[in-house]
Amino acid sequence: MKTIETTVTVTDDGKMTVQVPADIPPGEHHVVMVIEEQLVTKQERPSLNLPARDYGPWPEGLSLRREDMYNEWGR
Repeated sequence: MKTIETTVTVTDDGKMTVQVPADIPPGEHHVVMVIEEQLVTKQERPSLNLPARDYGPWPEGLSLRREDMYNEWGR
């Protein structure tokens, strides 16, 4: 016996689309469904509201290459 937990889509005409793992062989299978009373909704994450500071434009010719920022040992 194998337990698969997934989200399905039910259309207006009562048809349901289910994606099963590839290791389920084709053919007829006995399936038990549990329908939760509330619909699945996408919950939006709250904004992180991180502080932002403006320091003006970067200096001309600024190089952020690792070789330019660190010594020959790369540290």
